[in-house]
Amino acid sequence: MIFLPVNPVHIILALPFLSALGLAVVGPHRLATRLNALASGLTLVAASTLLSGFPETTALFLVDDFNAYLALLTAFVGFTTSLFSAGYIEHEVETGRLKPPFLRFYHSMYQAFMFTMLLALFANNLGVLWVAVEGATLTTVLMVSLYRTPAALEAAWKYFILCGVGIALALFGTILIYLAAQPVMGGGTTAMTWSDMMGRMNRVSPELLNLAFVFILIGYGTKVGLVPLHAWLPDAHAEGPTPISAVLSGLLLNVALYAVLRFKMLMTANGQTMAPGPLMILLGLLSLLVAAFTLYRRRDIKRLFAYSSIEHMGIITFAFGMGGPVANFAGLLHMSMHSLTKSAIFVAVGLATQVKGTQQISEIRGLTTSHPAIGWGLVVGVLAIAGAPPFGIFLSEFLLVTSTFASNPLLALPLIAGIVIAFGALILRLQSLAFGAPSGSVEPVATSTFPLVLHMIIVLVAGVWLPEPLVAWFQSIARLLG
Repeated sequence: MIFLPVNPVHIILALPFLSALGLAVVGPHRLATRLNALASGLTLVAASTLLSGFPETTALFLVDDFNAYLALLTAFVGFTTSLFSAGYIEHEVETGRLKPPFLRFYHSMYQAFMFTMLLALFANNLGVLWVAVEGATLTTVLMVSLYRTPAALEAAWKYFILCGVGIALALFGTILIYLAAQPVMGGGTTAMTWSDMMGRMNRVSPELLNLAFVFILIGYGTKVGLVPLHAWLPDAHAEGPTPISAVLSGLLLNVALYAVLRFKMLMTANGQTMAPGPLMILLGLLSLLVAAFTLYRRRDIKRLFAYSSIEHMGIITFAFGMGGPVANFAGLLHMSMHSLTKSAIFVAVGLATQVKGTQQISEIRGLTTSHPAIGWGLVVGVLAIAGAPPFGIFLSEFLLVTSTFASNPLLALPLIAGIVIAFGALILRLQSLAFGAPSGSVEPVATSTFPLVLHMIIVLVAGVWLPEPLVAWFQSIARLLG
């Protein structure tokens, strides 16, 4: 462990926080879009310093292999999405769909969203973790309602109500954890400090921990988008700006699942509690199967990929529920590949819906002919997210299926069924979207496809070769998760 003279967590958190305040007063929208991308780039640079070592643990902040990996992934996807967001939002203003006064609000909330997610990842205090996840919910609710249409306001309201109920349940679970730890660790923040609690959980009441984890899983599981707590997610994706769909699917769902896994680690540190894995396996499989079948009936392209996100979060939850070195490794790899692939897909989807002027799948056809860069980018993205070789998601699913067969063959059958059903639905929808006679406008788009290309190159390379340091990093996290 290398202790750095300046705590990089302070810099990583200060950059988006101060940027959110600064962007709230910036007027010209072109300047604001560039400042948003600059702030996201600086946050990525600051997060990259964690590769050289971790700062010392404090009562508020903790950095280990797990959250350092997720923080770097969050900063990277946040930066590339901000590059896409710049051109996308400028086009929305030019076409009159978005009024210029809302741009100041949008960019400020984007940076506030990045701040709350990073704060949740680095929080060593369970209460701060809850506050940060709630803050991320509120910022994204405001951005989902950005267009101020009746459908957008309804989607934001549904998002707020359902996730508000979920986060309230998570708060109750957090309070139960505190009540369980207080007799052992005393009152105050010590009984809510994760690093202090881990070494003394074997003396905590297992009954209270069991009850707390149920509320934690249901509460934060709402934010993960697990079935049957998922109803907010398709509406939020369909009605909000597409860059927000990219960071919702690519980042926020990971942060919510990270919170669940932190509490799972507290459970397993006790040794006398119920096994948290079966509950996670159940919700993971349910999410996978429901989303896989629902994909066949989607008519809106953004809702289609929203249900794809539910499917993949189900797979990841299942992987961590299975546990063990291989399943945990597969879950971590799948987390990374899903974040990169789904955010890339939403770049292609955002460009396609802008140029065609619709989100209806039946009215978007022949993209490879009318807009080759968008069309072929979408083809590659859908093949990757569906789990086709040689992309990274195929590798993570292969590892998960083989490890499940080795430990519990009966669970492998519904897992494979859900993956195959979802694969068929996505390929079916891809055929009309990408091929055939073009429909709608054939005007070129000005927004860069660089984030789409960059993400898909990384996902392709990861499917055939993983650098040894990255493998060692994932193995370390897998051991940490138990």
